[in-house]
Amino acid sequence: MAKLKDLMDIFLQPGEYFVADAEYQLRTMLGSCVSITLWHPPSRIGAMSHFLLPTRGQDVSEVHELDGRYGDEALELMRQELLRAGVRLSQCQAKIFGGGNMFPGHTRNPDTHVGRKNGEAARKLLQDHGIPVVSESLFGIGHRQIIFDVSNGDVWAYQVQLSTDEARANGLES
Repeated sequence: MAKLKDLMDIFLQPGEYFVADAEYQLRTMLGSCVSITLWHPPSRIGAMSHFLLPTRGQDVSEVHELDGRYGDEALELMRQELLRAGVRLSQCQAKIFGGGNMFPGHTRNPDTHVGRKNGEAARKLLQDHGIPVVSESLFGIGHRQIIFDVSNGDVWAYQVQLSTDEARANGLES
């Protein structure tokens, strides 16, 4: 088994995705964005996305160039690359992270912020593709740091709490 320090480290920016083998560790930082990780245990191949919005509002089959900023298109991009590696989505395990409310004091209805929409869209996308979700860390307040060890499928999520100054700025503390 590879040690984390021996793994090649990839940091995903918003709108990016990456498909990798067991030699990689994938990382990102999420606020209202969501990451879907997919892992195929027999081949130790995995994928991770970092999307900003659930969809651009068009059928993916009608889009000329897919864009990883949208959840449905990010999943399609990962599907295509996984297929090239001989892995079908239905053979993968999924984990979902993110969807935090970054401005809770400025949201009238906490169930309508973009993070919640992203997380719910990720759940539906995976369900629609028949991919089992084995773990998730969604919603709440603040951002998360995510590390995906493709060698064993482990994903570490650390939710960063708002500081007192941030909470005051968001109207959460008087």
